[in-house]
Amino acid sequence: MSRKKIEIYDTTLRDGNQGEGVQLSLADKLTLTGILDEVGIDFIEGGWPGSNPKDDGFFERVRSLDLNHAKVTAFGSTHRADVDPSEDFFLSKLVEAKADATCIFGKSWDLHVEQALRVSPEANLDMITGSVGYLKSATGKPVFYDAEHFFDGFRSDPGYALATLTVAYEAGAERIILCDTNGGVMPHEVAFAIREVRKEIPGIKLGIHVHNDGGLAVANTLRAVEEGVVQVQGTINGIGERCGNVDLIAILGNLELKMNYQCLPDGELAHLTALSRKVWELIGREGPMGQPFVGTSAFAHKGGVHVSAVQRNPETYEHVTPESIGNARKILISELSGGSNLRAKLANRYPELEETNTAKAILEEIQEREHAGYSFENADGSFDLIVRRHLGRYKPAFDPLSYRIYTPGGGDGSEDADGLIEASVKIRIGDQVELCAAEGNGPVDALNLALQRALLPTFPIVADMHLTDYTVRVINSTEETAAKVRVYLEHSFTGEIFGTVGVNVDIIKASWQALLEAHHYCLMQHQEFVDETAAE
Repeated sequence: MSRKKIEIYDTTLRDGNQGEGVQLSLADKLTLTGILDEVGIDFIEGGWPGSNPKDDGFFERVRSLDLNHAKVTAFGSTHRADVDPSEDFFLSKLVEAKADATCIFGKSWDLHVEQALRVSPEANLDMITGSVGYLKSATGKPVFYDAEHFFDGFRSDPGYALATLTVAYEAGAERIILCDTNGGVMPHEVAFAIREVRKEIPGIKLGIHVHNDGGLAVANTLRAVEEGVVQVQGTINGIGERCGNVDLIAILGNLELKMNYQCLPDGELAHLTALSRKVWELIGREGPMGQPFVGTSAFAHKGGVHVSAVQRNPETYEHVTPESIGNARKILISELSGGSNLRAKLANRYPELEETNTAKAILEEIQEREHAGYSFENADGSFDLIVRRHLGRYKPAFDPLSYRIYTPGGGDGSEDADGLIEASVKIRIGDQVELCAAEGNGPVDALNLALQRALLPTFPIVADMHLTDYTVRVINSTEETAAKVRVYLEHSFTGEIFGTVGVNVDIIKASWQALLEAHHYCLMQHQEFVDETAAE
């Protein structure tokens, strides 16, 4: 059975770029255009020609991209009240942009007509008619009309709000997009207004463009689709001005997986998580862990009862399969875990756990350590070492003997003239003792470099270890300067990202513990891989 098609109109490059702290460069916008096209987005709004040099540059450069699916649209507004459409600066820029389609906004709320535009209601209608008609004639391409503040306008003066849509439709606009620009409309208001529009203007093809100021952008958009709109406008991850636009990630997941609409080409929904994370990367932010569908915690299970049920049937605690949108299930280990968490997390790596009674002992140690301030939810490396100890598979490649942090020539722990700290590390590898020193940007960096220098001659594989994150958190702040700190280190190693954790009242000791566990984990993983390869 064929599914009804819903057009997806992405406005991340314009609306999304208006979000606080978001600053997409021209290169970013072109890169994202290519990614959106690969996923199968129907329309990509590139910007507002004439408003800034970056947007002008985008429409010049985007023509050289080999896009296979998406149509690029240029955004603008109706012409000024005292200017003929053919002589309006911004309309002429829209024509010069040579985009695949044009989208302009106009006023549908009498409040804006009177106080923002300061023109008569009739003049506003003429501006809408003239702008749509001129662009249709001058470009020969589709024109979309964004009815700005439509739902507020419909609440204030339904007759006039509908009149603004009628003139745009009669002037030839292919899509009339109803906008909740202030983001405060309720789902039942959306439904009622759309029904009235379709009753008043039969044959009209509607779109929806809502903001999230009331936290209802996804709900309002889905309700609009139920009422018959054929186009959804929004941004990836919901980025945008104030509280943001509707999140197209959540919209795509819900429309395709739950409401049986066709939005993207077959198979492309599985790239949703990668798309979301790429956009977060481009704007220099970490996406919310709990972001629906694509967040790192969207399919993370911590409670033992939950994990046990999910292992039997994922539908018990997962509304969709994580693979359907390119995400993955994650089993968390903590003091709340049960034996099912351990078995689910370790089934592939340590199958012997099923046949032993060590799961209880491992859980007891986890609970004791978390009571002392540790956290193993993201510290897979430290957790793995605990399991190895209980299973008799803990085989460290080296033994730490001592470390020291000091300033060359000083000895008082202060920085040298270059702001560098020096550290020395002594370890034993077999019968050989290695003593190495290194300078770094701070004591932890210096310790890390000294430890790697000591290990490299025997274990050159540690050159592939890279520290990617360093986090410190005070655990019992009421103890003031005697409070414990928890240090979390994240490393990348041969394609794997893993974490280790250390806890102590001394931040350096906690960091040293986490560093040691990171290197122990990597070398044991590598040695087991070498042994398995040799056995084959």
